[in-house]
Amino acid sequence: MTLSFFRFDCRSAKVWALWMMGAARSPLSRIAGLQFWKLCGSGTDEGFTPVPNTSVYAILCVWHDRPAAQQGLAQPVFCRFHRRAADHWTVFLSPVSVRGQWSGTKPFCASVPKQLEGPIAVLTRATIRPSIALRFWRRVPGISAVIGENRDVLFKIGIGEVPLLHQVTFSIWPDLSSMAAFARADGPHARAIKAVRENNWFREELYARFSVIDECGAWGGGSPLSRKAAA
Repeated sequence: MTLSFFRFDCRSAKVWALWMMGAARSPLSRIAGLQFWKLCGSGTDEGFTPVPNTSVYAILCVWHDRPAAQQGLAQPVFCRFHRRAADHWTVFLSPVSVRGQWSGTKPFCASVPKQLEGPIAVLTRATIRPSIALRFWRRVPGISAVIGENRDVLFKIGIGEVPLLHQVTFSIWPDLSSMAAFARADGPHARAIKAVRENNWFREELYARFSVIDECGAWGGGSPLSRKAAA
């Protein structure tokens, strides 16, 4: 799997990027070896709000294999994004555990390695019930603040297919223990998870962990994966 992020600075590029959320569907559907894909926008404050961020977009892709990913990412539709973007960064991921569905499908096939080493990525995706959307989004700023204060997290962003109702969170941690410590800690995140379970807030949800196997491009002038080493 690959997850590509693009940041657009000038107004014309932002308008073009918004237009491509529809226009890129046809060329993506024709790329050989691309088994599942999603075009996503983001929210302000690293994506963890329902207010759209017109500067940042993402493309999630599940490929047949690594050569298919390399060839697919070189296709014209991705090259057009690269030329227009002020920043573009792609992270290559291998799923190690998956629970749930996305749009009624199971897009990731987990293959657990003998030992998890190095950075761990976590992706959650949920379809929020419209009747509780406001209650859900009231909890998000507290969760975002806790993640932002965590010195271990290497990268974090909230993206989604449909504002307010489809939410994807993506974060990268230096190792499994640091990620697990955040997940277990009491606070806004734990209380939100409890509320989700007790009140059946989501119509559909998916939770997946990935090994980070490679990257290309840059984000914010460098590699998010190098921040831990520099800290």
